Amino acid sequence: MDKNHLKRSILTNMIIVPFIPFLLVIGVSFYFFTTALETKTVNSLKRIVEDHCGMIDSFLMERQSDLEFITNTYGFEEINSTKAINTIFENLKNRSGAFVDLGLFDSVGTHIRYSGKYELKGKEYKDEVWFKKVMQTGYYISDVFLGYRNIPHFIIAIRQVSGNKTWVLRATIDTLFFNTLVSKVRIGRTGEAYILNKNGIAQTVRRSGGIRLLEKDHEYLKFPKSENSIHTFIKSDSEKNKYLYATTLLKNREWLMVVRQEKKDAYRSLYSAFYINFIIMVIGGAFIVVIAIYTTEHILKRIEQLGMEKESLGNQLIRAAQLAEIGEMAAGFAHEINNPLQIIKSEYTLIETIMDEIFDQDGMEKNEDIIDIEDSLDQIKLQVTRCSEITHAILKFGRKNEIKKQLLRPVIVIPEIISMIEKKAVVGGIEIIKSISEQAPGFMADPSQFQQVMLNLLNNAMDAIEERHGSSGGRLSVAVYRKNENRVEIKITDNGTGISPENIEKVFSPFFTTKPVGKGTGLGLSVCYGIIESFAGTMKVNSEQNVGTTFVINLPAVH
Repeated sequence: MDKNHLKRSILTNMIIVPFIPFLLVIGVSFYFFTTALETKTVNSLKRIVEDHCGMIDSFLMERQSDLEFITNTYGFEEINSTKAINTIFENLKNRSGAFVDLGLFDSVGTHIRYSGKYELKGKEYKDEVWFKKVMQTGYYISDVFLGYRNIPHFIIAIRQVSGNKTWVLRATIDTLFFNTLVSKVRIGRTGEAYILNKNGIAQTVRRSGGIRLLEKDHEYLKFPKSENSIHTFIKSDSEKNKYLYATTLLKNREWLMVVRQEKKDAYRSLYSAFYINFIIMVIGGAFIVVIAIYTTEHILKRIEQLGMEKESLGNQLIRAAQLAEIGEMAAGFAHEINNPLQIIKSEYTLIETIMDEIFDQDGMEKNEDIIDIEDSLDQIKLQVTRCSEITHAILKFGRKNEIKKQLLRPVIVIPEIISMIEKKAVVGGIEIIKSISEQAPGFMADPSQFQQVMLNLLNNAMDAIEERHGSSGGRLSVAVYRKNENRVEIKITDNGTGISPENIEKVFSPFFTTKPVGKGTGLGLSVCYGIIESFAGTMKVNSEQNVGTTFVINLPAVH
């Protein structure tokens, strides 16, 4: 297919196909948009209720704190004079205009000092509910009531004990001031707030009318009850007008804050938003052609780029095959080298036996030359043993046996694998930190495949460290521990260059590599990921550029 024909085909499909699901998209988007906006409206109402409750609670606590400050600052005798209580009351009014009057009471409820505009001095309150409550609890915020003055009000009272004298300081809160504080919440055109007590009696007036102060709200019994949460619900009033309600208890748990708004007012933005959204979607359809043309050009360029990447992947596959052949050859070389090593070891043993026999039979003393020869023989033995260990490790890694899972102990197998790269780490100035818990449980895995995974991760880590730190300052940590009762976790952490955010999702993809040509095939991590999955485990990576990378292997524990 030539380029022009391909371009026409893509462009035609990009323009025609989107119009088929267009109506379905409109319906689905409207449903989800409506749901989201309704949720937003409810959450906004909840937030307003929460903020308003906090403001009212703060107001009551501040007024209570004002009285506590007075009772903690002044003694009974200091307040028990007309001049003193008038001065204190003036200071209270300067602090807040909510105070109407201030009174001092003795332990039997007699009003002995008063500052205010009513004739209350000498009144007896021992049988009043508020006085009994404050004597029991130490402080009390009352419901709105009429009292001796026959005017709706509520009080805040504090009990104080000085030596053997008990007394009460009481302040009256301006109901009009408090009502303004509660009702000043504004939500749309019809939103309003008011407070009911635990019996449904109005403690503030409702701006839209219907109930007055100290009247019972007959809808109260139908409100959901809750101790801690904010409840929202839709309910019709006696005139069949639907309201969106939000209710919650204030901190004293005696009052219920009620905020309500007409449903059509609350969701007005929903209908406006729908029309705007519909217009935007219609206009958006006009851009489909433009977007289709632009996307078609982009796709064609991407196809060309993929062609070049395909060629590069072919070269990487050839390189991977070459590396696999080299691995097989290395295993063969190791096997061939191992044979002469065994002969050298046998000859060393023979020489050692002969020398022991010579010196045992003739009683000859060892001179300095003989001692040097023995030291050389010991060095030969040491190096032959070392070479033998290296060849055995290569053979073990390259052996093409049938995959056989067996129980591997982290405290045994992981130090063996680390020992294979320790020399490389020392040359590169990399410090290896091992933290392998003795309590780490074993796991089922093929030894050769697990060794392949660990070596790949360790070598990648050392390459990243070398790229960032050169030949000094590198740090590589290997930690193994029990994750929980059924899992064991292995963490390999380096302080190398790290992985960029755009590449972090690609590291386990086949043929993906950030290394220069000839230094990596991009197969290592992909193969490692598959091996760990075959062990019923998981592998994850966390990385930050110029900080380091952590690979986490999680495997089922075997007890």
